[in-house]
Amino acid sequence: VQLQASGGGLVQAGGSLRLSCAASGSIFSFNLMGWYRQAPGKERELVAAIISGHRTNYADGVKGRFTISRDNAKNAINLQMNSLKPEDTAVYYCRIFGVDYDYWGQGTLVTVSS
Repeated sequence: VQLQASGGGLVQAGGSLRLSCAASGSIFSFNLMGWYRQAPGKERELVAAIISGHRTNYADGVKGRFTISRDNAKNAINLQMNSLKPEDTAVYYCRIFGVDYDYWGQGTLVTVSS
């Protein structure tokens, strides 16, 4: 299975972007399906995730602004990002891992200008 992330770009503070991560194959069961990000000089961090099929989890700094969703028909994970801030600037990665696999997308750059 390969993950292809898209939707990044340049946006002004307060704007919105929608990231999408398409899986090349079907994912029938997983432990976590989510989005991470890595800003320059910082460690990669979890932004939002769907855990064990239905429970969602968000980093404190994005709660109320970001929404993660799963599109079963398209085998995709989406991240709707609203009210973007300059500190949201980072490369965003999607990830799906299960009992015996761990897949990462290639990353998509999000730049938020002030």
